[in-house]
Amino acid sequence: MSSFDGLLLLALYVGAQALTLWAFVDALVRPAAGFVAAGKLTKPGWAAITGLAALVIFWQQNPMTFLGLPAVIAAIVYLVDVRPAVRGLRRGGNNTW
Repeated sequence: MSSFDGLLLLALYVGAQALTLWAFVDALVRPAAGFVAAGKLTKPGWAAITGLAALVIFWQQNPMTFLGLPAVIAAIVYLVDVRPAVRGLRRGGNNTW
């Protein structure tokens, strides 16, 4: 049974690390003006939050800790709330439809 627990914790760690890194990279590639236009925290703010979340998960190596859970929640908030708002904005100001 111990090996099952180890595999489960490894899967949680890999999943949480992938989630936080995805949020961090996505925050880096989005245009800064989109964050302001969507009424969200600035791009450097979200890049710092998601980058710190990725570092916490890497450092703790367990997302089920006192610092790991808020890190995962921060990445989820970015991916569920901020990313769709920033991604939904069109580039440029020429909307003719």
